[in-house]
Amino acid sequence: MLDLNILTVTGIGQTRRGLLLEVQSDAKIRALHEALNEVEAIKVTAFRIPTLLDRIALRHGKRLDMAEINPPTYRFIREELGVLVDFLGDTLLEGGNRIIGIRGMPRVGKTEAAIAACVYANKRWILLSSTIIRQTLRTELLLDESDNNIFLIDGITSTTRGNEAHWSLLERVLQMPTLKIIEHPDVFIRDGRLNVDFDFIIEIRHDENDVIRIEDIAMSFSSFELS
Repeated sequence: MLDLNILTVTGIGQTRRGLLLEVQSDAKIRALHEALNEVEAIKVTAFRIPTLLDRIALRHGKRLDMAEINPPTYRFIREELGVLVDFLGDTLLEGGNRIIGIRGMPRVGKTEAAIAACVYANKRWILLSSTIIRQTLRTELLLDESDNNIFLIDGITSTTRGNEAHWSLLERVLQMPTLKIIEHPDVFIRDGRLNVDFDFIIEIRHDENDVIRIEDIAMSFSSFELS
């Protein structure tokens, strides 16, 4: 009757249900909103054009855990890496000149999630520093490595092992109008050689009770053991 097309219906958490609607008329969607508000058994908690976070919630049946701090911080546990890859991949699809930090203890899946998100977004990824396969410390870019790429940086590897040529490359890349992902952003900032403003931070924990300790992380672990 209202000429609405229900694209998605899914439970979100234990107590909410979300719908993705396709509409052709603003007047009809307003009429639906007014009608729903008159139904005692229904409580409308949000009624809007869907955001990226809304689409992720509908796709996976849960809302992202976001801390109300600056920069915005999204929290995941290792079992939610699929949700994280979707969220980060959709973010990468949007492009832009942004810097994303990924915080977490060793072997929680930081590099793997970042690379999987790049693959999901069909973006070329370039490791400037990493230990995922073997130690990587780049000091220059190739001719075909341009603004269309996504650069991945391991904050601990760069801080503990990087020479002047490596840091000169990082400074140049951070000024390029492209996406950058920095693991261990706290250590990278603590080093103090480069000033970085993160657009948002992602935290990955083994479980909800896992504590991310960064105070002595560079001294407590070998650079080769971190990923």
